[in-house]
Amino acid sequence: MDLKKFVKPFIVPPGDQISLKKDYKPDFLPEDIKIDKDNADELLTEGIETLAEYQDKLYAQNIYALLVILQAMDAAGKDGAIKHVMTGLNPQGVQVYSFKQPSSEELDHDFLWRSFRALPERGRIGIFNRSYYEEVLVARVHPEILAKQQLPKETLENHIWKRRYEDINNFEKYLVGNGIEIVKIFLNVSKEEQKERFLERINKPDKNWKFSAADVRERGFWDDYQDAYEKVFNNTSTEWAPWYVVPADRKWFARLAVAAIVGAKLQEIDPQYPTITEQQREELIKAKALLEGEKD
Repeated sequence: MDLKKFVKPFIVPPGDQISLKKDYKPDFLPEDIKIDKDNADELLTEGIETLAEYQDKLYAQNIYALLVILQAMDAAGKDGAIKHVMTGLNPQGVQVYSFKQPSSEELDHDFLWRSFRALPERGRIGIFNRSYYEEVLVARVHPEILAKQQLPKETLENHIWKRRYEDINNFEKYLVGNGIEIVKIFLNVSKEEQKERFLERINKPDKNWKFSAADVRERGFWDDYQDAYEKVFNNTSTEWAPWYVVPADRKWFARLAVAAIVGAKLQEIDPQYPTITEQQREELIKAKALLEGEKD
């Protein structure tokens, strides 16, 4: 599969003003590539094998890191995507960080501080389950959150959202310039599908633990969140860190698309195993001779 071609429909073109509702359908399936639920598992398995090969080289090269940001409405499948797509990768080279409600310590710092602390090391793949984008999503839908952030009055009154978009773009450009490549994925689930998944969590005892009444209350702000996400995409999809809007009504397709997007970025990075010096090669030859000369 041509990964670059496959992921192209999901990209939010940098500089364009998109409409989330009109331009990105939660149940989209490509017409020019034969993919259905029956062959999706096989394709995902092949994709994971490819990811594992690239990850091994990324870890060995130890120059680049990859930061994967997952954002979505509740029940869109972030946890499932992480579980299924990252299966088969070396745990030493992958780290997952889930951002919850900020602690008092985190509120005493700027809004990007806790993200700096969670960035992946060189050679690793880091996954942010939610991210600093919550500061222009949840905080925008619920402005009362800003009151807890102890911000100067002039910051609150001086185009705070525009400034935060600029701060995020500059932050991501800084990361990419230092070898931390970024993939930003929004799992685009429909309101109808979210309702079905919430009901499944309520009706199935083994899924009750996943249900939160707070998620249903947030569902009441659906249109506000869609508007906030659209503004995020239109202001922070850049040449160095574009957004991908992945159709998420079909879990099997969303997982395949996430694997393809991550794979395409690793393909672009093209990590290589380190080459050894002539001196190191001579040491290998001597070590081999010593090992082969040992008596059993």
